[in-house]
Amino acid sequence: MQRLAVAAERVRHSVKARAEIPDFTDRSDEIGHLSRALRDMTSALYNRIDAIESFAADVAHELKNPLTSLRSATETLPLVRDKKSRERLMDIIQHDVKRLDRLISDISDASRLDAELAREDARPVDLDDLLRATVSLYRDIHRDDLPELSLDIDRAPGVYPYRVMGHDSRLHQVMVNLIENAISFSPPRGLVTVTARRRGPEVEVAIEDEGPGIAPENLERIFERFYTDRPHETFGQNSGLGLNISRQIIAAHGGRLYAENRPVPEGKASTADGRARSSGGARFVIRLKAA
Repeated sequence: MQRLAVAAERVRHSVKARAEIPDFTDRSDEIGHLSRALRDMTSALYNRIDAIESFAADVAHELKNPLTSLRSATETLPLVRDKKSRERLMDIIQHDVKRLDRLISDISDASRLDAELAREDARPVDLDDLLRATVSLYRDIHRDDLPELSLDIDRAPGVYPYRVMGHDSRLHQVMVNLIENAISFSPPRGLVTVTARRRGPEVEVAIEDEGPGIAPENLERIFERFYTDRPHETFGQNSGLGLNISRQIIAAHGGRLYAENRPVPEGKASTADGRARSSGGARFVIRLKAA
C-alpha cells in the first residue's frame, strides 16, 4: 500500500516523464484490484495529456498560416497605391479573417466535444425523422448550381427500426457535415444520395456523391485532424475538422464512420474532359447499433 501511495504521489508531481504505478495485478486481493485501477487511471491520464498536447500543436500550426498571410497583407496595404492591387489585398484579408473565424469555431467545438458527450445522457433518436428533417432543410435552400439531394429510407420491420440511443444535436451535426462535404465535391446539378438501411442489429446511413472520389491511400487519412484534399480554388474554405469531429461523435455513440469509393457507373468511364474515371464518387457510411 505504501509503494502504491508513493507512486501515486510521484504521478501527481510528474511533469517531464511518465511515472509508473507498481504492478500488483497478479494478486487477487484488494491490493491487486487497486493496483490495476491506478495503472489504468494513470495510463488514461497520460494518453489524455498526449492528446491535448498534440491538439494544441496542430491548432498552433493551423492558426499560424492565415495569420502569416494576414500580417503580410496588412503590412503591404499601406504601401500599395494601385486600386486593383488594394482591392486584391482587401479580398485576401477578408478571406483570412473568415478562415480564422471558421477555424476558431471548429476548434472550440472539437475541444469541448468529449466533455459534452460524457456529461449528457443518451436518449432515443429516430434517425429516419432526423434524416427527413435534414434533407428537407437542404431542399428548401436548393439552388440550380447545387446538386440535387435524394433520400431513400428502406422499409424495415418494427415500430422504430431506425431508432438509436444518442444525442440528436450531435448526430444532426454529423449528417450536416457529411451532406455538405458531399455537396462540395459534387459537380453542379449532380446528385447526392442519402440512404438508410437496417443491417441486422445495426442501422446504416450512407451519403454518396458523384464527385472525383477519394484516393485509396487517403480513405483513412481524410479523418485526420486538419487534413484537407480540395482543389486549390476552394482551399481555406474548410477547417479540415469536419470529418474528424464526425468520426469522434459516431465513435462516442459506439458506432463506426468510414469512407469508400463507389464503382464507376456503366457508360461513364471517362470525365467530361476525357480523363479516365477511377471512381463513381465517394461514399461515407455510418453504422450505429439500433436501440
